Amino acid sequence: MMEIVSFKLQGEILKEVDALLQPLHFNNRTEFIREAVREKLHRIETTLFMETLAKHKGAAKVCVNDRKLKEIREDVTKKYAEKFGIRLD
Repeated sequence: MMEIVSFKLQGEILKEVDALLQPLHFNNRTEFIREAVREKLHRIETTLFMETLAKHKGAAKVCVNDRKLKEIREDVTKKYAEKFGIRLD
């Protein structure tokens, strides 16, 4: 269910949004803002995922071959993608 959220924007920003609606095929400001919020959330999730992954880089205390390392990376990537709701298409 969607909830109503009200906020104010500076006139110049609103003019920029309005100028982009038609060229980007948005029907209205609401659709544009909704998509902008989704994109920002996705970027934040991706950044958090990459930061978490970076913390684990080099954390292994055992030697592994390239094949095993690839398997580990794929496994970790899948787990964090699921955790943060990131699609790996």
